[in-house]
Parts: sequence; C-alpha cells; structure tokens
Amino acid sequence: MTKIAVLGYGTVGSGVVEVLETNRESIARKTGDVIDVKYVLDLRDFPGDPIQEKIVHDYDVILKDDEVRIVVEVMGGVEPANTYVRQALMAGKNVATSNKALVARHGAELIAIARENSVNFMFEASVGGGIPIIRPLLQSLTADEIVEITGILNGTTNYMLTKMSEDGLDYDAVLKTAQDKGYAERNPEADVEGYDACRKIAILASLAYGHQVDFEDIYTEGITKITETDFEYARKLGTVIKLLATCRRQGEQVFAMVSPVMIGADHPLFNVKGVFNAIFVKGNMLGDAMFYGRGAGKLPTASAVVADVVEEVKHIHTNIRINWSAQKLCLADVKEASHRFFVRVSGSPEEMGARVRELFGEVTLLKVVDGEFGFVTEAMEESCFDAKIKQLDGVRTRIRGNF
Repeated sequence: MTKIAVLGYGTVGSGVVEVLETNRESIARKTGDVIDVKYVLDLRDFPGDPIQEKIVHDYDVILKDDEVRIVVEVMGGVEPANTYVRQALMAGKNVATSNKALVARHGAELIAIARENSVNFMFEASVGGGIPIIRPLLQSLTADEIVEITGILNGTTNYMLTKMSEDGLDYDAVLKTAQDKGYAERNPEADVEGYDACRKIAILASLAYGHQVDFEDIYTEGITKITETDFEYARKLGTVIKLLATCRRQGEQVFAMVSPVMIGADHPLFNVKGVFNAIFVKGNMLGDAMFYGRGAGKLPTASAVVADVVEEVKHIHTNIRINWSAQKLCLADVKEASHRFFVRVSGSPEEMGARVRELFGEVTLLKVVDGEFGFVTEAMEESCFDAKIKQLDGVRTRIRGNF
C-alpha cells in the first residue's frame, strides 16, 4: 500500500480524494498497489465529512512520517506551497501538483531537487487541467523538434468570447454571466488580462525548448478591449476571436505571446467553444497534433493529478527525467514577429481609404457599422505595423490575425 498526503481540501483536493476513492479498484489494477490517503492538510475542519479523521493542521506531521511516499500539493499560490514541496522532495517524497503559479516560477528548481533525491516532481494538471499535454510533450513527442505550441488555455475567457461571438453580447454582460455561472472569479483579472494563460504557455515553452522561460518576459494582452463590434467584423470576415497563448520557433529564435487573435475556419482552434480548452502542437517530424478537453473543473483537474500519482507509484524509486534547465531562454522581441492585423478606424472609407492604401497597400475596406470601417493587412512584422499605424488617425482597434 502506498500512503499519500493531500495538501489542501478545496475544489481540486476534494476531487483528488473522490477520484482515488471512486476508482480505487481500477487504479490498484493499473499500479499493482493500493493508494491510500493518510493525511489531508488544511487550516479548516470538516465536521460531518469522513475526511475529518485524516485532517491535520501541521505540515510537519506529514513531512516527518516516513510512510508518506507521495505528497499532492493542490493549495495554489507560490507560498507556502513552494516551501512545502521543497521540503517534501528533500525528504525523499514524490510530489504531484496542479499549481501553475508554483510550476511557472520554480519548476526548473523543483525538478532539479527531485532528481538529486531520486524522486519525482510531476505537474500534468498545471496547464490543461484534465487535458493530457505535459506527458505527451515529455514522452510521445521526444523524437520531434517542437516548432509551435498554440493553445486556448483559459476556459473563462474562451467562454466569454464564445458568448460575445454567438449571442452578440458585450464584455460586461458576458463577464457577469461567467461570474454567475462560477466560471469567473469575483476578481477576474488573472483570466481576462491573460495572466493565467501566460503562466501556462511559459510552462509549455520551458518544456518544449528545455530552458527556463520566465512568464514576466512574455508579451501578454487580455480580452478587456474586445467589443461586440469587433465580432460583427469577425463574422463578416468568416472568423472568430480567441485568446491564444503561443510559443513558436523561427530559426534560432523563440517567440512567445498571449493575445486575442482573429482566426479563420481552417485554423484548428476555430471550433473550440465555451469552457473547453485545446492545445495545438506542431512538430518538425509529426506535423500537427491537437489536444482537446476540459481545461479546468474539479474532477477533470483531479483526474490529471491522480494520473501523476499513479505514474509516481509505478516509478517510486526512479526519477523520470524532465528536460527543463534553470538556464534562462531569452525570448525574441515580439516586435520582430509577423502577423496579419485587423484594424478599425473612425471615419468613412471614402474619406480615409486613400490614406489607408497609401500605408498598407491594396487592402479591402469593410463597413459594418456607421461612423467607422475596418480592414485587414497582409502579414508584416509588428514593428513595421506599429510604425505605419502611428501615421493613421482615428484607430479604434487592432487585433492580430491568423487567417
């Protein structure tokens, strides 16, 4: 029997306990061992819940118990999670976590500590919730050079953009709906400003290219400036707007960014709707692959955490190598990346059209609402676009395009 401890009995923590109990027999068949939750660490008590008999309030109880072979960290945040995880690894305990903030900030260091102590630090649930993506990157795609990873990595913003697109609602209305349904927090900043997706693509880029990618270095733009009028133009163009997190290798350079992007029907992420997430991976040998599913939620996320626990039980005395060095990867300046751009401009095509074409060539001018028009540029470097757009009066919106 393998004894484990769960740090945090919130949404994911309670989900981990539920998955382990509900699928106890099938998990035992797959591991050749029974997994038993010996402790649950939480500041609270849970009278009436059978878990209460396993609740402890002092982490040292877990740390000093040699029977505990695996620690599941689902507390969230960087501290005290980082301290607890480090102590567990140094004490010879394996760790599984869903904590994207912890992994993005300290992943390389914790992987190194695990290696030094012949244990494992695993974090499948930190990026795609229930979507398996980290293990495929580390195992199934090791023969490939990763050319690109692009994902819809935040279910809250994808739900909001889907509602704006399909129901014609404005940003404030869909945010309230998302909060009422429990998809968005009362303070939605981490989601709507793109910070959540930024940390997730930083983790994926670090794994894809083997060096530390600091999320602070990634250009990040959220969805707060997207309007229902932008979607009217998108429908006219046969496109949708998605918040995409991307890392891409061009020659010896790696670009990474998070921003709203207008994509066409031929894009693999075009039909990913609602709270679903999807991750598109391009390898130099494999070509294109897609990973799709629920990127959050109690049981999908808990399922991914338990999958890591199962893997650790199978390799209880063996460190599984993860190629993620603490040496920093310097990202290329996004101003050198090329995109098409959708632009909305105040005024009429008759008044402004000549100036637009003088700057951007023979573009098609679109009129959807009164008092303005839109157009789509050819692909160009961001620095070139910025220089040109500064010379055009009345710009209301610009959105990167991939169509």
